[in-house]
Amino acid sequence: MHPRPLVQLKSFDNSWYHPGRPFWVRGLWFLVNVAVLQCPLNPGSRLRVWALRLFGARVGAGVVIKPRVNIKYPWKLQIGNDCWIGEGVWIDNLGMVVLEHDVCLSQECLLLCGNHNYKAPSFDLMVGDILVESGSWIGARSVVCPGVTVRSHAVLTAGSVATSDMEAWGVYQGHPARKIRERL
Repeated sequence: MHPRPLVQLKSFDNSWYHPGRPFWVRGLWFLVNVAVLQCPLNPGSRLRVWALRLFGARVGAGVVIKPRVNIKYPWKLQIGNDCWIGEGVWIDNLGMVVLEHDVCLSQECLLLCGNHNYKAPSFDLMVGDILVESGSWIGARSVVCPGVTVRSHAVLTAGSVATSDMEAWGVYQGHPARKIRERL
């Protein structure tokens, strides 16, 4: 006899979640995402920005998007002016992701809007929005978890995991990320 409820994945039900577009639009986006955003043969940002806007993303001026970027739902993405999105970035935006102006997402970082409730036997889906305020830098291979706000000019160092909000002008490191100093 086990005192805790056991995970029963057959009871998983995320029918409450609606991605915001019909199935055919999501399917078409999947193809465009692979052919345009993830393609390493396209060196420039212009086509990537155009494709994101075509599918509903709000993208500012001067945005640089490197190859091998993966974005789940462009209609749940807002990018301010002069942002840089590095090679291999994955924006898994089940919820809304907002990047304000002058935000840098370094190589292979992950913005993760969804997770599962490990306490529930049905392993319920949980979704949270992500806000990265102006001047912030998300380091290479780092992770920003659901519901996190990265305040103005904060830094998440390479390989770190932000599980809670980050203060303005703070430098955060580790797993989970902790403030280690002020940004100069």
